[in-house]
Amino acid sequence: MRTLLNTLYVTTQKSYLGKDGETVAVNIDRKVVARIPVHTLSGIVCFGNVGMSPFLMGFCGEKEVGVSFLTERGRFLARVEGPVSGNVLVRRTQYRRADCLDVSAEIARACVIGKVSNSRAVLGRSLRDHGDKIDAGAVKDAMARLGGTLKELGKPLLLDTIRGLEGDAARAYFGVLDHLILNRKEAFRFSGRSRRPPEDAVNALLSFLYTLLLHDLRSALEAVGLDPAVGFLHRDRPGRPGLALDMMEEFRAFVADRLALSLINQNQLSPSGFQKLESGAVMMDDETRKTVIMAYQKRKQDEIHHPFIGEKVQIGQLFFVQAQLLSRYFRDDLDGYPPFVWR
Repeated sequence: MRTLLNTLYVTTQKSYLGKDGETVAVNIDRKVVARIPVHTLSGIVCFGNVGMSPFLMGFCGEKEVGVSFLTERGRFLARVEGPVSGNVLVRRTQYRRADCLDVSAEIARACVIGKVSNSRAVLGRSLRDHGDKIDAGAVKDAMARLGGTLKELGKPLLLDTIRGLEGDAARAYFGVLDHLILNRKEAFRFSGRSRRPPEDAVNALLSFLYTLLLHDLRSALEAVGLDPAVGFLHRDRPGRPGLALDMMEEFRAFVADRLALSLINQNQLSPSGFQKLESGAVMMDDETRKTVIMAYQKRKQDEIHHPFIGEKVQIGQLFFVQAQLLSRYFRDDLDGYPPFVWR
């Protein structure tokens, strides 16, 4: 099993990263505040006004450490990476299968099955743990709708039909997500998904966690030699990592949404850590971002039993496991792509 390495997230504005031997030196106000051995890192994510020396960029490319630059609010800007790794024949198979709408529909159907199953499991877990504190009837109704969607997804479908079912399932799931928020309901009220920009604290939190998740999934796909830009559910669009977005559907509820709910319900986030801008967008302050990043890194250390490979793995390793399974499908080692389903 691949060793789970760390991701270095840099959120302090005007930081500068340089190469110091075999380490990444983090400079703030021209003082080195940390040195991180590069062999312990799988990636570096820089938020906002964070600089990096060309020597460190080249060194990270050589050591297969992906570097991503995002705005302070988490919008993707650019990525630095070394030579493409992996088997070119696998990537050629990926491209050919993406050109076939029937094959694309099957892979997309698997990803959506994973998404709907895990969304339903998150609702079921909340119902079991907090059934006396939430609107159990509304949550049960949403779970029934998701169950009906899973039945529909149990048979071959056209790609557009799959997208329609995915949209219906998302509306049912997000329609009751507010019921799962147990503390400080006024400050963390969720009335629906808003993305660009996030219009409330919960949406800002979800969008930020999805950004972290997308980075890790993109890195996992690149690590096994797949092209994260060529997806099946999410079709080709310049600048969009379609395959990473496909695979992220399986992990949104299980990783990001559950963590967001835990942070809110366990009073780990303060409403004052979210600021509304004149544009109407809501963003987190530096301390809140750091709290979320630390919780995300800690959650990735937790272990879970993977139902397909039959082994215990850390949550952070799930991304690499799923990327490997997709690669094995492209090599015809598997009859189909098995999505991750939380049990």
